[in-house]
Amino acid sequence: MDLAPPLPRTSPLHDFLAPGSIAIIGASTDPTKRGYKAMVGLIKDGYPGAIYPINPKVDNVLGVRTYATLDDVPGPVDLALICTPAATVPGLVADCGRKGVKGAAILASGFRETGPAGARLEQQVLAAAREGGVRIIGPNTSGMFNLHKKVNLLALANVKPGNIGFISQSGNMLLSLVLEAEHNGHVGFSTYVGPGNQTDIGFNDYLRYLGEDPDTRVATFYVEGFRDGQRFLHNAREITAVKPVVVYKSGATEQGKKAASSHTGALAGSYAMTVDLLRQVGVSVVQHSNEILPVAEGLGLLQQAPGKRVAVVSDGGGQATIASDRLVEAGLELAELGEATKKRLGAILLPQASLVNPVDVAGSSDANPALLADCMAIVADDDNVDAVFLVGMFGGYHIRFAEDLLGGEMRGAESMIELARRIDKPVVVYSLYAPVKPPALRRLHEAGLPVYTSIEYAVRVLAALGERGVYLRDAASQAPLPAMVPNDTTQAIFAAAQAEARDLFEFEAKALLRAHGVAVPSEALVHDIDELDEIAARFGDQALVMKVVSKDILHKSDAGGVRLNLRGRAALREAFDQIIGSCHAYKPAADIKGVLVTPMARKGTEVIIGVSRDPIFGPVLMFGLGGIFVEILEDVAFRAIPLSRYAARSMVDQIRARRILEGARGEAAVDKEALVDLLLKVSSIVAAYPQLAELDLNPVILYEDGYAIVDARVIVNQAVLNPKDDA
Repeated sequence: MDLAPPLPRTSPLHDFLAPGSIAIIGASTDPTKRGYKAMVGLIKDGYPGAIYPINPKVDNVLGVRTYATLDDVPGPVDLALICTPAATVPGLVADCGRKGVKGAAILASGFRETGPAGARLEQQVLAAAREGGVRIIGPNTSGMFNLHKKVNLLALANVKPGNIGFISQSGNMLLSLVLEAEHNGHVGFSTYVGPGNQTDIGFNDYLRYLGEDPDTRVATFYVEGFRDGQRFLHNAREITAVKPVVVYKSGATEQGKKAASSHTGALAGSYAMTVDLLRQVGVSVVQHSNEILPVAEGLGLLQQAPGKRVAVVSDGGGQATIASDRLVEAGLELAELGEATKKRLGAILLPQASLVNPVDVAGSSDANPALLADCMAIVADDDNVDAVFLVGMFGGYHIRFAEDLLGGEMRGAESMIELARRIDKPVVVYSLYAPVKPPALRRLHEAGLPVYTSIEYAVRVLAALGERGVYLRDAASQAPLPAMVPNDTTQAIFAAAQAEARDLFEFEAKALLRAHGVAVPSEALVHDIDELDEIAARFGDQALVMKVVSKDILHKSDAGGVRLNLRGRAALREAFDQIIGSCHAYKPAADIKGVLVTPMARKGTEVIIGVSRDPIFGPVLMFGLGGIFVEILEDVAFRAIPLSRYAARSMVDQIRARRILEGARGEAAVDKEALVDLLLKVSSIVAAYPQLAELDLNPVILYEDGYAIVDARVIVNQAVLNPKDDA
C-alpha cells in the first residue's frame, strides 16, 4: 500500500544522518578498534562522499590519507564520528564547532551513566556543542548507518537496504534484528541510530527525522526510557498520520510512584501508562521483542487495514481454530461472511468444506493449491471483510504431495499478488513451510506480501494493521476541546492554599469542579455545632454524610473523621462531637477547619478518575474501576491531557470492567455520555490550572442518569504560581 503524502523536510538531522562527507576522529589501523571498523564499513559499502580519517600517528588508514587534526581537513564535514576516550571529547566537539561540522556521533562511554563526574563531563560536551552549533548523537552511542546513502559506520555485513528505520538504545537489539532480517532474506533497513545518553538529540528528534525520510516506510524504536515524552507524543501524533510508528518499550519507571501521594500518582509512571499514551497517538506498541521485526515488516509493507474484521482461509481445521482463537484474543473480529460470499465459495469447494469464517477448504486444494487464491479473492470482495488471512501449508504442496503441484502453487502466488494489488485490504500469509522458503513463498515475499513462520506473528501484524486503520479512520475526531479559561474565584482558592502551604480542602476541590460545569452534589461547611440546626432543616429527611475538614488529616476514615447515614438534628450533633473528638485523639495538633455535610450518594457503579503530572509525559488522566480495588486490580486506562472526545470514549471502552458499565446481570447501564463529558471537563480543568499537581475523584458513582462525585482531592504544586501573577 502507498504512503500518505510525505511531511515537509524540517529536521536538521537530515544534514548529517545523510552526510555528504564524514570525518573519523580516531581512525585506526587496528582491526579491533571502532575507528578501523567504521572505515571498513564506508569503503566496503562504496560510500560516495568524502572520507577524512583523523589520526596524527599514521599516514593512511586502508589507503585513505589521514589528517593530524580536523582543522587540516581541506573540505567541509557534515558528520564526525568520534572514536576517542571520553576525556578527549569536549575538546574534539569544540574542534567540530570551529570546523562547521553539523553533527558528531560520540562512541565513548564514561559520562552521565557513570556518576557525578561523568555527568559533569557530559555537560562540558553539551556546552561545547551548543557554542559551536554541533548536534550530538550520544554520547555512549552504538553508532549509526544510512544504508540508502551507503553510510555503514558499524561495518555490519549482510544487512540490506530497506524501508525500516530503527532507533535503539540497545546495540545488541540491533544485531538481533539484523540477524533475524538476514534469515528472513527480504527485510531491510533505512537508517539506524543508537541514541545513547540523548544528551542533545532525543527520541522525539529521531522520530521527526524518520517521519520525513523518504526511504523509511515504518519508524521503529527500542526504548528503555524517554527523556521528553511530551515532545515524542506531539511528534508521533503528526508522524503516525503519514506512516506507521512501532515502539517496543522495556522496563518501567518508578519516578511517578516515588513522588505520588494519591491513588492516581501511585498508578502513574507505569509501563501500562506509557503504552496507553503511545497508543493514544497512533503508535503500534509490541509487547515482546521477537515481535518487533515481524510487525515492522508488516506495517511497512501493508500500512493499515480498514478495520478489525478478518476472514481466514485455511486448508486445515486445527490451524483454522488456532488462528480464530489468536485473532479474538488480539481484539480482532472474525468477519461475518455474507450469503453471496458463501454461495460463491460453495460453487468451487467440495461439499465437506466449511463456508463460514474461518473457511476450511477441507481437501479441496489438495490437487489444485491455486484454489486457495480463488477463495481469498472471494472473501476479499465481501464488504464485511477488512483483511484476508491465509493459514496452512501453501508453498509446501509440491513438497508434501507431488512435485507437479509446484506450477499450481506458483499460479496461486501470482493470483494472490494480483489480489493484493487490486484491493485496499491487507493480505497476510502464514505457512508452516515458511522456514524452508519454497518458491511460491519466496515469490510472495519478493512481491511485498509478508509470509510468517507462526500464526502468532501473523495475528500480531493483523492486529497492528487493524489498530492503525481504526486510529486513522477516527483521527478527525482526535482534536482536543477548546481551552478552558480559569476564573478569579478558583485562582483565589489556589492562591490561598499556596499561601498556607496546603492542598485544597475537599469543599474547595468541589468548588473548582462546580465552577467549570461539573455536576457536584450540594454541601455545607460547618464550623460550629450550633450551625447544624440550620443544616438539619435545609436537608430535611435526606441521609447525610459528615466528614472532617483538616489539612493535617489526609485519611479521614482512619482518624474517625467520617460518619454516614445521618438524619436529623440530634444525629448531626452527636456525629459532630464524635468526629472532633476522634480527630483530636488521632492527631492532637491537627488544625480542624470544621466538617463538611453533604447528602449520601445512592448506590451505583463506583469508578475513579484521577490526574497526575508525570515527570516524562506531563499531565496524564486515569480512569478505572473505583473503590478499594483500584490499586489491587489496576484495571485502569491512561490518556495524556488534553483529551479529545475520541480519547475519552476509548479509555472508557478499554477497561476490562466495561461490561459492568454496560449493565451486567440485569443492572442498568451507566450514563456513558455523562461519564465522557466528566472526563473531558476534568482534562480541561487540569490543562487550565498548572497549580494543580494531582487530582483524585474517588469514588465517582455512576448512574443510568448521571453521576455523583463522592470525594474530591486536589494536591497543589506549591512551586507553580497563578499564571497571571507569574506574568
